Amino acid sequence: MRVIVHGIGAIGGTVAATLALAGHEVVGIARGAQLAAIRAQGMVVRTPDRVLTARFDCVADPSEITFRPDDAILLTVKSQQTEAALDQLARAGVTDQPLFCAQNGVANERRALRRFPNVHGVTVMMPADYLTPGEAVCYGTPRHGIFDIGCYPGGTDAADTALAAVLNTAGIAAFADPSVMESKYGKLLMNLQNIVETAIGAGEAARRLHALLEAEAKTVLTAAGITWRDVGASDPRRAELMRMGKVAGVQRAGSSTAQSLARQTGSLETDFLNGEIALLGRLHGVPAPLNTGALRLAARLLREGLAPGALPVSEVEAMLGIQPA
Repeated sequence: MRVIVHGIGAIGGTVAATLALAGHEVVGIARGAQLAAIRAQGMVVRTPDRVLTARFDCVADPSEITFRPDDAILLTVKSQQTEAALDQLARAGVTDQPLFCAQNGVANERRALRRFPNVHGVTVMMPADYLTPGEAVCYGTPRHGIFDIGCYPGGTDAADTALAAVLNTAGIAAFADPSVMESKYGKLLMNLQNIVETAIGAGEAARRLHALLEAEAKTVLTAAGITWRDVGASDPRRAELMRMGKVAGVQRAGSSTAQSLARQTGSLETDFLNGEIALLGRLHGVPAPLNTGALRLAARLLREGLAPGALPVSEVEAMLGIQPA
């Protein structure tokens, strides 16, 4: 199995580097300064235990790859970049190779299935940062992360089992999971906090607002007939397989949303996180004003070019429609 990692950022960079160091054939797809840095110095991954440096083939576009039947394609771009990535893969001649959506949110698999017949979901639990070209920081220990992998919309097959086996050799705890979308909806509930944490910083206020966003979302998911599974702190695998460690000389940058804002990428994935709840609420006649307000909050952060943590709690509460006590 050759692994094609489309999107070398915090997650994609850590996965590609650890797979390469474990002796697996890897091809990365990256852009701009990131691509240049990887070609010049390899991919550096800082972990709580050591600093890893890996070299692997890296290209700017899938059209530079001659795809093989044994390829597994990991899509690790942000959800707002999925359509462009799918266009690239289709133009490059990808047909029925397994395509694994290792992304936040739950909309990518359905979008991919319109274009490709062999689509899989991956729940990614890997605390990692990418702010500097050619370098990622992964805080998970003793395993770098926990991945649930399964066919979309359900079940598992040989590709899921094979990818899980490969990832396990690279320090990532991976499980073939026939109900992977339940796991991904559980991760979606966790990710609803990303935008408020990005706006006001981590802390008690962000946890309080996340609890409100999550409670609203659970009402919406229940009305939609969607089930989920907790993949947060109560997941028993966390204590044994992946705890948050400290990396020398590094302070956690925050969620993937905060990192996008800090890097001034010009887009955030909130439309596919809180926006998923807003969409389902509209489809099923359930009000979701808090998560809808989160979309307005994301738009403001981008419009005004604000830095992570720039807004006071009171302004964020007002944008979510929370009345002062």
